[in-house]
Amino acid sequence: MADEKVSNRWLVVLGALIIQISLGAVYIWSVFQTPLRGYFEGWTETQVTLPAQIVIFAFSLAVIFGGRIQDKLGPRLVGTIGGVVLGIGLVLARFTGNFGEGAALVWLVVTYAILGGVGIGMAYVCPVATCVKWFPDKRGLITGLAVAGFGAGAFVFAPLARALISGGYYQPFPGISLFPLPQVGVFNTFMVLGVIFLVAVVLGSQLLKNPPAGYSPPGWTPPAAASGAAPVQEDYTPLEMLKTPVFWVLWLTYLAGSTAGLMVIMKASPVWQSFDVLAITEFPIPGDTFELIGVAGAVAVAILAIFNAAGRIFWGKVSDSLGRKNTLIAMFILCGVFMLGLDWMRAYLLYLVGICVIALCFGGYLALYPAVTADYYGTKNMGANYGCMFTAYGAGGLLGPFLAAWLMRTAGNVEYEVTTLAGETTVRLFEVGDYRIAFLLSGATCLVAAALMLVVKAPAAKA
Repeated sequence: MADEKVSNRWLVVLGALIIQISLGAVYIWSVFQTPLRGYFEGWTETQVTLPAQIVIFAFSLAVIFGGRIQDKLGPRLVGTIGGVVLGIGLVLARFTGNFGEGAALVWLVVTYAILGGVGIGMAYVCPVATCVKWFPDKRGLITGLAVAGFGAGAFVFAPLARALISGGYYQPFPGISLFPLPQVGVFNTFMVLGVIFLVAVVLGSQLLKNPPAGYSPPGWTPPAAASGAAPVQEDYTPLEMLKTPVFWVLWLTYLAGSTAGLMVIMKASPVWQSFDVLAITEFPIPGDTFELIGVAGAVAVAILAIFNAAGRIFWGKVSDSLGRKNTLIAMFILCGVFMLGLDWMRAYLLYLVGICVIALCFGGYLALYPAVTADYYGTKNMGANYGCMFTAYGAGGLLGPFLAAWLMRTAGNVEYEVTTLAGETTVRLFEVGDYRIAFLLSGATCLVAAALMLVVKAPAAKA
């Protein structure tokens, strides 16, 4: 019977990966940004960034709600509902083009961002909370695995979305064309992705289930407290957790890391396009040239997704040996240094190195903060407790893309050619952005977070 339990817990991980790969497509927003601004020419940088901010914020709030109800109703039902809501939101986003510019932005926020974000949040918390309960012996590694798919989702779906929007081959890497896809346009791409996500998340949720009460892996006994772990394992309620000062220090550091990571992830494609366009002297930029710039931007999103996913596993495993606190300090220093230098990394390979290191660290935050929450506050109320901690990620989703858009300075407007769905060639404007101030501010904040982590101590035992 014990062997069966050990075998079954890996099916939970499989279900978690299926769900998270689909949910992770939330990170491909930057692929949609330029096509949407080309269609709605009156939208500003701040307006086109708004859905990316709201979807992350709605996602984080839904994690609290989803965590509470999955603690009571189980992960399978809640994950299924999340998948349905996400799918419906993206299918409805397909009708954005039917409205004028103002109404279209509202419609996109309501469908893609709010409905989509709620669906993502409800489904996301289920595999995280469930896997932690099944793997007390590999908590850092398994939380990394449980959310690795979320980071990897953009690797799968960024080139898919780009190819569907503009037509052409599915290209996961530069020069590698796997199969052709029809041009369906930006709005129909929302619908295609919505159907895919609905089916995948609902199917993956059927593999989720909680372990029996008092479950412990065969042959495993709880070890002595590791560096940075709580000295006595106790189960805190959300209210008890919120009363501990260390929670708020952790929340602030999580906010700093999320702001940096989401600033880069949600803007990776237009940032590269701005870098590359500055080196062009032929205007209007020929359609095939601008298309190649867009492909490079989408590939950058896909490649950083690999490091986002790898960071969740790598840093999770490292933290099991080095300790959560020491690992987080190293990650914040590394992320801060590369954020400070990102604006100077304008050669494509150098740019990829910069954003991939930042994504590697960002993925680690998503793996370590669930583990830290379980270390310090127990697993009984893990869904609700991590939901509270996860609001820092949601705040970072609002703050990171907002700062990138708000602090961006326009370096110029250049004309480029584009072929419409009707086969006509038209000229549109691309706003070249200077994101230097946002990068410097976020990098400095990460270094402050590293200093704050030095004072973090496990909460005292409850009276």
